[in-house]
Amino acid sequence: MYKLLIVDDEPQILEGMKYTLNWAKYGVGQIETALSYREAVEKAVKMKPDIALVDVCIGDKRGYDVINELNVLHLKTIYIMISGFNEFHYAQEAIRCGARDYLLKPVEREKLQPIVEKIIVQDLHGTIENVSSTEQEIDPVLGVRYDQLSNLTNRILVMVKAEYNQNINLKTVADKFKMNSTYLGQIFLKETHLKFSEYLMVYRLQCARDKILNTDEKITHIACAVGFSNPNYFYSRFHDYFNLSPMNLRE
Repeated sequence: MYKLLIVDDEPQILEGMKYTLNWAKYGVGQIETALSYREAVEKAVKMKPDIALVDVCIGDKRGYDVINELNVLHLKTIYIMISGFNEFHYAQEAIRCGARDYLLKPVEREKLQPIVEKIIVQDLHGTIENVSSTEQEIDPVLGVRYDQLSNLTNRILVMVKAEYNQNINLKTVADKFKMNSTYLGQIFLKETHLKFSEYLMVYRLQCARDKILNTDEKITHIACAVGFSNPNYFYSRFHDYFNLSPMNLRE
């Protein structure tokens, strides 16, 4: 069971973060909170959390100072910095101290979930069973249950969900797993009957379809948001896959 520490000087934020995700489904069995810099350090030393959500401002102290102090103690904790301030300086300091990600308040479930999934699978070597709700047990591209796939393939799928809108490819995934990209690609193809690039393409197109149906964003913005840098290529692939254009789908 994983341990989670939430650090914020606002009690209502602490309480809300405890219910942002169904942490038990993610294998989190212990949740502790801290309202101050000193309490955060003391609880972290005592419980040795696997994941910590740390506010960037804790009274007159800074969350990255907490992380820096704990880094000296060599705790194997993965940190996510949260902040009510959209300032580059804070994000820069968060990255400098080793925080895995930086989220703005109010923390949205849709943004926190893929980060937590990625941490559990990639860093804590958990399995997809720990991070799948009942309604998400079937992969949207493959149409099979996650428990029918190997742990390695599930880890790859989680990475796609977390980074599909970034410059992700088979080599970047293989590098993170410290594996040969050709070998990893062969394993993925054998189990899923799709090349990694094909799976990524379809997943991006499905995400684009959902955004087109459920938002009023411009199509070109949606294409960029799901990982397509070339709008014309996106239009072509979308039409090939869904047999209609993005605009026709929206209409």
